[in-house]
Amino acid sequence: MVEPKKLLFVCVENAGRSQMAEAFLRKYAPDLQVVSAGTKPNVELNPIVVDVMSEIGIDMTNQKPKELTSQMIEESITVNMGCMDKESCPALFVKDVIDWNIPDPKGKDIAQVREIRDKIKSQVIELLDSIQDK
Repeated sequence: MVEPKKLLFVCVENAGRSQMAEAFLRKYAPDLQVVSAGTKPNVELNPIVVDVMSEIGIDMTNQKPKELTSQMIEESITVNMGCMDKESCPALFVKDVIDWNIPDPKGKDIAQVREIRDKIKSQVIELLDSIQDK
């Protein structure tokens, strides 16, 4: 029996994009192992992110930002959500990273965060299709 692939979504604060990606993956592929983390995790999730995910029936109230570890990287297929803070960018030290370059929802209005949410949903579905084809 083949062990299921682990997926790791990373960004700097782990308060928005990577958390949304983790939540979508849990919804669409509950059999896969998934985690999200950040190089400089925030203390809490972006409340607008939690709101826009709730609008589509995904509850993120129990998710918390986590710090990226080398063990997470070693055990996973890693997806970098995009970097605004170049010095803390996970892509600088994670090899074989998939880079999505999605804008950070931090400081954006709710309409912009909805657009980011929908982009992440599309990317997660595409990623699942590519993994399941292998």
